Amino acid sequence: MGMVPLNLIPEAVRNLVHEHAQVVPISLFVAVLCLCLVIGHLLEENRWVNESIVAIIVGCIAGMILLLITKGKSSHILTFNEELFFIHLLPPIIFNAGFQVKKKQFFHNFLTIMLFGVIGVFISASVITCGSWWLFPKLNLLGLTGRDYLAIGTIFSSTDTVCTLQVLHQDETPLLYSLVFGEGVVNDATSVVFFNAVQKLDVSRFSGNTFHVIGDFLYLFVTSTGLGVIAGLLTAYILKALSFGRHSSVREIALMILMAYLSYMLAELFDLSGILTVFFCGILMSHYAWHNVTETSRITTRHVFATMSFIAETFIFLYVGMDALDIEKWKMTQLSYGNLIGIYSSLILLILLGRAAFVFPLSALSNYMNSRAHQASSITFKHQIIIWWAGLMRGAVSIALAFKQFTFSGVTSDPVDATMITNTIIVVLFSTMVFGFLTKPLIRYLLPHSATRKNISHEESGPPVEDLNLPLLSLEESAATNISRAKESLSMLIESPVFTIHHYWRRFDDAYMRPIFGVPHVSDSVLAI
Repeated sequence: MGMVPLNLIPEAVRNLVHEHAQVVPISLFVAVLCLCLVIGHLLEENRWVNESIVAIIVGCIAGMILLLITKGKSSHILTFNEELFFIHLLPPIIFNAGFQVKKKQFFHNFLTIMLFGVIGVFISASVITCGSWWLFPKLNLLGLTGRDYLAIGTIFSSTDTVCTLQVLHQDETPLLYSLVFGEGVVNDATSVVFFNAVQKLDVSRFSGNTFHVIGDFLYLFVTSTGLGVIAGLLTAYILKALSFGRHSSVREIALMILMAYLSYMLAELFDLSGILTVFFCGILMSHYAWHNVTETSRITTRHVFATMSFIAETFIFLYVGMDALDIEKWKMTQLSYGNLIGIYSSLILLILLGRAAFVFPLSALSNYMNSRAHQASSITFKHQIIIWWAGLMRGAVSIALAFKQFTFSGVTSDPVDATMITNTIIVVLFSTMVFGFLTKPLIRYLLPHSATRKNISHEESGPPVEDLNLPLLSLEESAATNISRAKESLSMLIESPVFTIHHYWRRFDDAYMRPIFGVPHVSDSVLAI
């Protein structure tokens, strides 16, 4: 974390800054964060503005004021460092996403979410990589390597669905909300894992390592998820076995926070994906550990985790607004304004095409699979448009990955790298401001309030199920009965794979997992939390 150089600050405050070199910039930034909260509250009912847009606008205004104070030499209170983001800001954002996820909806639509969040990232990244590889040289942006183009595809495939989620209501559009929220979280995780896999790719021998990216991705995905699951289960077992709440609710809250952060840091230490680890750690903690703490701690944890995530996201967008006025990066760019505008337009167009290339085909595939499984829920064309629109905005993860790829500790002296940083910031600003402004009117037009409860009962559909308390196989029953039950299970698996897997997981969970790590036989209303 850096600060504004002392020689850029007027003499009247130079002594104060010298005495409190770290305190002054941090205090100013916190004051601006508080201003964001106040303005965001005042504009809560505005149909055009959301928290992300407010933070960006306030950041731009703060940047302009700093430019005037420093006579055009700096627009920053603090200097962004990608390590600051990945170590301090990203963990609370992703952990809260996993902790707050509505598990019943998430896993009910798990296959569709994974189609959008994993396969969709690969399709989108391929479109953006190929498009930029073809267009950038024509716009005189030269000097990028093959790895840079792959990284660009990953950077601009990372979505920010916050704007859309602020408008959608989970109780009114459960299917749509679940898909947008689930895809947003899985998309972020996949983008970071894919980005890390690209960093390990030997581009010079790409022809002989075609499957290495996929292999590295699968390895990171499985091992990172396993570490998160272990951390979540260990936390739940400790809280249940030692009954922390008998003496102090503070300790059990502190243990959950520290174990989540520890899981993230261990993943980074072992060169795994901390974002995947902390996400699944959050899911496991909310599924098991949350039921092992006192009622006071249950309420407190949800508010504390949401608050930490909110502050981190606001910090990022505030900085993006300020960094848009970074004069040094703009001066370093050697391209003409016409070429720069062409690059920005090309990236926006590629994002639109990359998004459409998988949302509509994969939605059709999902509807086909649901129809074969005799499930009533389907993704309507209006829903597909909203899902496509929700993923057009770029945010914190795109900024962090760009800084990680094209800067060293937030600083670059290469004109091409500086151009890519400014490209990313402009795309994030444009997509958040323009697409974000239009999100509320679009959703209210496509989904009138009276028609938003169409899919609210989709969870109840599906094949008839057995009593969840019945064992999977029983030694007390005849072989014929067990074989008959196995045939029925296989038939269910073929006809409705996701529903069947979820059904048998629930039975296994109630029979074995909850008695050890949580509270047995929790009702469906609690599971849906």
